[in-house]
Amino acid sequence: MIDQNAVVDQSAMLADNVKVGPYSVIDADVSIGANTVIGPHVVIKGPTRIGANNRIFQFSSIGEDPQDKKYAQERTELDIGDHNIIREYCTINRGTIQDQKLTRIGSHNLFMAYTHIAHDCKIGSHVVMSNGASLAGHVRLGDYVVLGGFSLVHQFSHIGEYCFAAMGSAISQDIPPYVMVAGNPTKPHSINIVGLERHGFSPDIINEIRRAYKIIYKSGLKLGDAIAVLSEMSRETPEIQCMVDFLRQSNRGIIR
Repeated sequence: MIDQNAVVDQSAMLADNVKVGPYSVIDADVSIGANTVIGPHVVIKGPTRIGANNRIFQFSSIGEDPQDKKYAQERTELDIGDHNIIREYCTINRGTIQDQKLTRIGSHNLFMAYTHIAHDCKIGSHVVMSNGASLAGHVRLGDYVVLGGFSLVHQFSHIGEYCFAAMGSAISQDIPPYVMVAGNPTKPHSINIVGLERHGFSPDIINEIRRAYKIIYKSGLKLGDAIAVLSEMSRETPEIQCMVDFLRQSNRGIIR
């Protein structure tokens, strides 16, 4: 159902049962999947693809031009998966040609009010960004990441799966999977035990992840030597392999 006061471009593609609230604007080159609900006063600019069963609350800006001085009206895109909740005043920008021309968001995410996702970000699934959390350009978030309220993430930073950042964290380097951080400047504190328990990790696996954390942060080993130890551990505990892969691929260096 499209409200009579909404403005929807004739070329926009809306699937069955999409609802668009009053005074929302759906631009050309936008596709929206089945059962998605667009609240009032939302602006969606293309090229943008939004999957099924999403809910976008009032006053959000989705798919707007990237906030990058180098942007010169090139064709770039935003891709959003399914079952996401995007609350009031969220802003999500498209990509730039300096990267892959794409901002991509997975499924089953919760973006609370006033969150910002800048150009070229890649976000996994089951992510929670609390009120006011903001990502600069080219940031990557793994699955099940939780960012506390007003957390800030520097451009090109990579946050691994199951990480937790406390309220007001100022993140300027990479964070390996499972790690909990806090503060400004942000420092590692432990592993995200509560998050791991909630998602079904056994006590034995959590203990091994805790041991891996200590090897990285408490053993005094150089990072290359720590990676070698973790690689051996991953043979018995496959859940450690994502930490090994992350550390090998880190470009900005990890938070210490």
